[in-house]
Amino acid sequence: MAEVTYCYKCFINALLDITDNLDEDKILAPQQVVRRDEDDPYLVVAADKGTATFSDTANAIAIQRGFWLGDAFASGGSVGYDHKGMGITAKGAWEGVKRHFRELGTDIQKEPFTVVGIGDMSGDVFGNGMLLSKQIRLKAAFNHAHIFLDPNPDEAVSFKERKRLFALPRSSWIDYDPKLISRGGGVFSRRDKTIPVSKEVRAWLGIEQTEMAPFELIRELLKAKVDLLWNGGIGTYVKSSKESNVDVGDLSNNALRIDGNELNCRVVGEGGNLGFTQLGRVEFAHNGGRINTDFVDNSAGVDCSDHEVNIKILLNQALRLGRLDLQDRSKLLESMTDEVSDLVLRSNYLQTQAISMMEKLSGPRLGAKQHFISVLEHEGQLDRKLEGLPDDDELLDRRNRGEGLTRPELSVLLSYSKIRLYSQLLDSDIPEDPYFATELERYFPTALRERFADLMPGHRLKRELIATQVTNGLINRMGVSFVLRMRDDTSATPAEVARAYAIARELFEARDFWTRLEALDNKVDAEMQTSALLVMWNLLRQATRWLANHPGHELDIQNFVDRLKPGMDVMRKSVSRNLSPEEKILIQQKEALFVAGGFSKAFAHQIATLPLLTPALDVVDAAAARKMPVKEVADVFFGLGESLGFKWFRGHVEALSVQGQWHAHARGNLRDELYSHHRQLVDRVLDSAKGSADPVADWIEMHQVDVRRVIDMMQDMRNLAHMDYATLSVAVRSLGQLLSATEK
Repeated sequence: MAEVTYCYKCFINALLDITDNLDEDKILAPQQVVRRDEDDPYLVVAADKGTATFSDTANAIAIQRGFWLGDAFASGGSVGYDHKGMGITAKGAWEGVKRHFRELGTDIQKEPFTVVGIGDMSGDVFGNGMLLSKQIRLKAAFNHAHIFLDPNPDEAVSFKERKRLFALPRSSWIDYDPKLISRGGGVFSRRDKTIPVSKEVRAWLGIEQTEMAPFELIRELLKAKVDLLWNGGIGTYVKSSKESNVDVGDLSNNALRIDGNELNCRVVGEGGNLGFTQLGRVEFAHNGGRINTDFVDNSAGVDCSDHEVNIKILLNQALRLGRLDLQDRSKLLESMTDEVSDLVLRSNYLQTQAISMMEKLSGPRLGAKQHFISVLEHEGQLDRKLEGLPDDDELLDRRNRGEGLTRPELSVLLSYSKIRLYSQLLDSDIPEDPYFATELERYFPTALRERFADLMPGHRLKRELIATQVTNGLINRMGVSFVLRMRDDTSATPAEVARAYAIARELFEARDFWTRLEALDNKVDAEMQTSALLVMWNLLRQATRWLANHPGHELDIQNFVDRLKPGMDVMRKSVSRNLSPEEKILIQQKEALFVAGGFSKAFAHQIATLPLLTPALDVVDAAAARKMPVKEVADVFFGLGESLGFKWFRGHVEALSVQGQWHAHARGNLRDELYSHHRQLVDRVLDSAKGSADPVADWIEMHQVDVRRVIDMMQDMRNLAHMDYATLSVAVRSLGQLLSATEK
């Protein structure tokens, strides 16, 4: 151990020898080092297997050498957040597991479920994970030394025993009390030539052999029909049938490895790294299995370290100013442990929710994902083959089959989209926007917001934290291709899209909506929850597009919210007032679906009527510009829309088939042009109103020849069996002609 420690110290010192340092805001370049990159004093040491106990050693070196991060250099030390003690990595992965089962109709915190595991109870991820539900029926597990079999476990008894093993230093499966194992089970050494297979195990696994070599038995366990395969170990155990063992590069586990299409579990939780190849995940997902990726499932460990580092940077500011001493800092760090955990797990919850939402959209919107992949490739950011993403021929085949991307593939795109947008926002003025200052505060626990909010603007990584928060908030809610699509459709920069989205989110009170929806986990139908998410997603998508099309793209977030929010509140309360009898029936039908899924009648009504708010921005914007009551403008807007068939128009534009990126652009342009014509015609009516009791009727009477021509054409189109781009383009153009004909 002394030799290991000596080598580790040499390594850490060598890193610091070539790393920039900071003295307040002044960069201190390392002596006798030729620097070919830009100033960069940010270096942290990640604790990993083998060096997890060395955080204090690394921090002592950083402090001794005056490195600016101090004991924020290596997270998880004696004055930090112990990942195993918090169980944070396992808890993060468990968020994904819970979502998988919730969307399958099972609450694994209340209903028993079967598990096969990779690892043992002394391990951080495996041990913590197998204590996260008292309903676990662990039927089998293996590590490098033993195979544990319990074919008919009692969940209460086995939970208590696993908890004992977790608390036992350096425990292994051999420490499991044999009296607590069900008939036909036991603990067996992987060094044995053969292992006896009881009738109970044979019945469970559906095999006939009465004895098997350890590697053969492990293969059967990996293929077992269980609810969950929980990976908390080391090694790659699943590949694709199209890959060879040589492709995998994990020689020691060649004999154990199976293919993704051989798995019979319903769900995989990847607390450990590299348990599957990416193509193995995709193959399992194509067979109906539920799986994300390791870097999504086990991201909470890294996220927790990030929070610790950034919290300590803030607290170090307070120390230098004399507003805190070391003893108080230690107590404060410890007191925030639970909230730090909650902040981290919130990210896991939202990322897996984003994947579920994109999965539901992936088939109908596969063209958008294909375009995003192509752009990443063109920019040199993505190697499609390396990341296991399908080529264009495969994407075409999937589109023809009505299939989209799998969860593992969407996980890859989620990561790349965040990397891309983060870089774009960091290069913009978003971190300086006063509105987004709250995002910096939201990153930190409550105690820090209460005591040190005034120090946060001086945080060394302020810009990076704000860019990260805005990136996560946008992509977790709107998906991977949203920003690119907005740019292509409106020419808005990523920063302008971020501002437009922030305005839309505030105007429609989306955060309150999401909070109410997420509080219904395991209380309502999960598929209906996702459907409700997509209703808000579509509204925010349309509103962001409207705002991003604002002339000059000049979007002052707070000014827009202050100007439009009062009118939007009026619209939200009166949204059902202008419905036709047929539309009221449709709303009632949608509402009934959500009520049947477990939603309250009030919430179901809100969800069903959200799409009606799509044109609300035009109404409240016109009302604000003219300083008129929203109701008066709304009456003209909807009255004109009813007379000229705008609702019918919009419905057919939205229903247009989209076969690729350019079809999507064409439909979007038609939609924008339709809304623009509607808004301009409303302005015409309002300009000519002059105290009229019925402005719409009077305006139509004034221009009856031109209006009648449009109405007759609409009537002809309503009799067509099929509407296409060409027909709707003619109709939209006729509205433009009406505008010209009625111009003063």
